[in-house]
Amino acid sequence: MVTDPSLPVDPSLALDPYADGCPTRRVLDRIGDRWTVLIVGTLDSGPHRFTDIRRRVSGISQKMLTQTLRGLERDGLVTRTVFAEVPPRVEYELTAAGRTLIAPLKALEEWSIAHFGDVREAWVDYDERTA
Repeated sequence: MVTDPSLPVDPSLALDPYADGCPTRRVLDRIGDRWTVLIVGTLDSGPHRFTDIRRRVSGISQKMLTQTLRGLERDGLVTRTVFAEVPPRVEYELTAAGRTLIAPLKALEEWSIAHFGDVREAWVDYDERTA
């Protein structure tokens, strides 16, 4: 399987994220990343400036936010627009492809809230059994 995204993928090869080396794993790595989930959720309401995103996504470092936004832009999920102002203003916005992530990521967010109590109980049970 081709692992370098700059190289063409042979269309005759079946894409299988369970297969070692399948390039779809890179996509899953991106959309399954916790920062991606939170950034996409933030951008659901429309374009935001870097500082607005950082304020909303509590705990993310400037470096990690920069890296994640660059990755999302490279993957075609986010656009970065620089406005010719002094000082320059930069906004990030979901692309059409990025907007398709809203529903599945929102479902994960809602699941995490709805089932947190069960997961917390499992943590306690596990810690008691393994202590």
